[in-house]
Amino acid sequence: RGVDQVVCIAVNDAYVMDAWARATKTPSKVAMLADGSGRFTRGMGLSLDLSGAGLGMRSRRYAMLVEGGVIIHMNVEAGFDVRVSGATSMLQLLNH
Repeated sequence: RGVDQVVCIAVNDAYVMDAWARATKTPSKVAMLADGSGRFTRGMGLSLDLSGAGLGMRSRRYAMLVEGGVIIHMNVEAGFDVRVSGATSMLQLLNH
């Protein structure tokens, strides 16, 4: 479908991202990237403060289509469900 790379990024360290990849049997072609300090997430305006639940700063759930380093389309979840940020939504976007 013309996709060069699929990336999963989370406000966690590299060890946690590796553990998630192994636990979910994530294919090796999916890059699991750590945003340990949350700098990228904050810069994107996607920080989510879950300190009240003992989780600290996290990232909102989102998916984006990037072409040539430019965000072409971005789906950000309103809550914690996977309605617009999942693979199905992104594949529909790529097919149109």
